[in-house]
Amino acid sequence: MKEKMLKDTIRKIERNYRDLEASLVNQLNLETPNHQYTTGTYREIVWKGLFEMMIPKKYCIEQGIFIIDSYGNMSKEVDLAVFDETYTPYIFNFGKIKFIPIEAVSVVIQCKSKVQRESMKIDLKEWGESIDALKTSLDSVSRTISELVDNNDIKLALDKVRNGMTQTSTRPIKILCATGISNPIKKSLADEFDIFLYIKEKHLIKDINRESIDFLQWNDLLNHSGYGRYSEEEEEYRKLRKKDRTGMKSGESIGSRNLSDLRVTNQAGDENIILSLTFQLNQLLMLINNPMLFPHRAYAKCFTRILDA
Repeated sequence: MKEKMLKDTIRKIERNYRDLEASLVNQLNLETPNHQYTTGTYREIVWKGLFEMMIPKKYCIEQGIFIIDSYGNMSKEVDLAVFDETYTPYIFNFGKIKFIPIEAVSVVIQCKSKVQRESMKIDLKEWGESIDALKTSLDSVSRTISELVDNNDIKLALDKVRNGMTQTSTRPIKILCATGISNPIKKSLADEFDIFLYIKEKHLIKDINRESIDFLQWNDLLNHSGYGRYSEEEEEYRKLRKKDRTGMKSGESIGSRNLSDLRVTNQAGDENIILSLTFQLNQLLMLINNPMLFPHRAYAKCFTRILDA
């Protein structure tokens, strides 16, 4: 009897996610006549509601933010950003204007209507490049169970490489949400976004680039993303870290597991898009775990450098 109740409950939960998908598609297809800006803002709110349902409460989701780094770079406006503010302060937050350090950001989401024009592709590429140009800093000091650690000490970091330091420079997971996208443009944006969510024939479609690569490779993409953008010493550190993965392996199976394993399908092989995405996106968040510790000195120096110029 208990087993039957559990099976019935699982089926109802799965059905609820399919109903949620249908409702989401209907809301996103709603048009506001002669009010393109209002429609765009409305759709951002719809997408924000979806991600709020699947992402743990430890994260914040904000609309219309700018991301900055301590090297003086700033992103283009990000429609939705998922970030952890536990250890990282806002640099500036007044009303709807927000500047958030890159070290805190786990996911960036751009929301569009139909992505079909060449000009939109160019805009999205430039947007992605503005995210990729941001550089995280190792200049943080934190307490561990046994000592205070200066993470900016590159020589010390080089000594610790073979002890499995698993994070040197994070980059956020990049998601494009749209009411439609043409296949040629989607292919041309494959290097800019990790996940595509869009509507096709009244259904929500999910495409994850690199869905079949293993979690060790995802770890390198998300936690060691700074090759070629830092000092020579930091660059050498990252190269050594990439060669030595022993710190990541708690079992040989990690190298064979991937996001495809987290797809939820029924007997007919139809994927439950939202339920699958819930498992897949949260798995990627667990690979990042916490964003990098906030490098207070790096940002203080950044402000001083600019103000003294």
